[in-house]
Amino acid sequence: MSEPLFGIKVLEMGQLIAGPFAAKTLSDFGAEVIKIEPPKVGDALRKWRLLKDGTSIWWQVQSRNKRSLSLDLKSPEAQDIVRRLVKEVDVLIENFRPGTLEEWGLDPIDLLKLNPRLIILRISGFGQTGPYRDKPGFGVVAEAMGGLRHLTAEPGRVPVRVGVSIGDTLASLHGVIGILLALQERHQSGQGQIIDIALYEAVFNCMESLLPEYSAFGEVREAAGSALPGIAPSNAYQCQDGGYVLVAGNGDSIFKRLMTAIGRDDLGQDPDLVSNDGRVKRVNELDAAIGAWAKTVSTNEALKILDAVAVPVGRIYTIADIAADPHYRARQMIETIQMRDGSKLEVPGVVPKLSRTPGSIKTLAPELGQDTEIVLRELGLSEEQIRVLKEKGIAFADSSPASKLV
Repeated sequence: MSEPLFGIKVLEMGQLIAGPFAAKTLSDFGAEVIKIEPPKVGDALRKWRLLKDGTSIWWQVQSRNKRSLSLDLKSPEAQDIVRRLVKEVDVLIENFRPGTLEEWGLDPIDLLKLNPRLIILRISGFGQTGPYRDKPGFGVVAEAMGGLRHLTAEPGRVPVRVGVSIGDTLASLHGVIGILLALQERHQSGQGQIIDIALYEAVFNCMESLLPEYSAFGEVREAAGSALPGIAPSNAYQCQDGGYVLVAGNGDSIFKRLMTAIGRDDLGQDPDLVSNDGRVKRVNELDAAIGAWAKTVSTNEALKILDAVAVPVGRIYTIADIAADPHYRARQMIETIQMRDGSKLEVPGVVPKLSRTPGSIKTLAPELGQDTEIVLRELGLSEEQIRVLKEKGIAFADSSPASKLV
């Protein structure tokens, strides 16, 4: 069975999250990804968060299905190798600060001359143009500039960050969309192109009605804690045992079923509450009614009661809850891989789910530079040329075995 991106070759030049996540997504669906890492140290993500045997466990997720080519991109010899690779790949992904490729003599315009069919994804904090282009931009800054951070707080309290690097991931997914669009267009024109993704723009693109509401009414949406302003009722409610349930009763028919379930048919039949605009005007009253009911039942009882009447309801999951949930297992969203030392590791499965050509985890994340020699040989470099590059420290080759899944 062929995966949908089988035959697509990707050169990943980046580190940490945004660029590598995009390449990981492509590799899950069959693209061949060659990841360039600096000699000796590799991608900084190798040392982020919790480590096992000196390497981040996160690395096994972010770099699965990839090959590692270790090169010092500041050297002319390595830059020449990149030019040779560019002639053979379909996609180049980079997430350096704007101008870095140009400083290395790898201007995307010149790369397109070497390979007119090349698709180049450039991810940066603020984009390749504009007054902020040269500023360093991490996800946390982009999330704030994109409007998300202002909304993630309880009213009157300091805004908090989302607990993951959501700005980077949103930019990555927008980048993947851009690559797939460009590949489709290339079927028609035969030409590649450059995709310019800014982290803050990817966040801003998910901000729903913030701008038109401000434009039309001067409305600045403020933080609302666990509620969703303008949509009612939708909130988190504390139960008798101290747990919380998330209830989305904002559909018109759902609202009536919810009110019946909590013993408030008077609200469910109120003509002023038949639609969302009326309910929003009395959202505090509705939250109080649902909250009072929740205090009389346990979290599990609340889930059972509302599930029975098809009201969208859930509880707040920790990763322990996720790992124990049978639905995750049934959907292959938790997969088990075997590490090189023989130990087992659970990692997130592949998304999205395709019925005929699904993606898969094919290889472990590579050791640093483990594919350097074979990639250079495939490019036509002689053993003597490879030896010289290694001696100069321009290329680094690890002697670890190939990272196949067992």
